[in-house]
Amino acid sequence: QVQLVESGGGLVQPGGSLRLSCAASEIRFSIYVMGWYRQAPGKQRELVATIGSGGGTTYADSVKGRFTISRDNTKNTVYLQMNSLKPEDTAVYLCNAAYFRNYYWGQGTQVTVSS
Repeated sequence: QVQLVESGGGLVQPGGSLRLSCAASEIRFSIYVMGWYRQAPGKQRELVATIGSGGGTTYADSVKGRFTISRDNTKNTVYLQMNSLKPEDTAVYLCNAAYFRNYYWGQGTQVTVSS
């Protein structure tokens, strides 16, 4: 059974940093496009960042220059380094794995940016 397990969320002050991790199991991790999404209360889920099997990355305009996505195929893990956090970054952050018609989601981890 495929599992994506996120960790690393929490409460942080504006301007602070967090590093999210997503560990995958029971998939051929290296061939999947891995992504981070987020969903704030009352808002639609939005794409934050993706990283392809070859390491190419994409970012939402709202996080460019502040967030960095990376992956370690030896650990079946994708990371999201979040710097200069803002209150508007507050959301549940979800990990996604995609390969053609195969699509999997983690359960999410809460990130709250508040003073």
